[in-house]
Amino acid sequence: MNLENLNLSFSLEYVVIIMALVILYLLFYVFTKDAKYVKNIRSIASVVEEANREIYYLKKKIEQAQESIQKKSQRMNDDEIYQEIERSVYDMQQPLALALKQMQNNIKAIELEIDTRISHLESGVKQISIPSSLHANDDDKIISLYKQGVAIEIISKELHLSQPEVEFVLKINKIR
Repeated sequence: MNLENLNLSFSLEYVVIIMALVILYLLFYVFTKDAKYVKNIRSIASVVEEANREIYYLKKKIEQAQESIQKKSQRMNDDEIYQEIERSVYDMQQPLALALKQMQNNIKAIELEIDTRISHLESGVKQISIPSSLHANDDDKIISLYKQGVAIEIISKELHLSQPEVEFVLKINKIR
């Protein structure tokens, strides 16, 4: 009897150590990939900064065009003024539109990458082995009792399980 308890405690310790190593690996993986996201964000920031610079220069050009139009307005009729404004606006908005499209594409790529990594991490967490003391019947009993409003402490006492095991089953099944 004592030898069985000792073997069970050693096997639980090994399972806990293995789970801790897997979690540490996942954390290391997430942190290393975080550096890549930081790099992408910095590139987006540089694009935004460049767009701001272009906006500044375009404002200057608008001011110059307005001054030029005011000088020429005495000689220009309304149609010529309208055409000049249209050309100026088109010249100003074209680089901005291209920069916005590039930023949208970068953001979509980052969102797709994040979604892929999250689903990868979720599937990795689901593949972590459940301790051998838990059985499918225990899982069903735990879920059933929890949905009936029975406290975790009472469930663990009734099924002769630890509270962390009960919480683990509820988390794996996305109930709690």
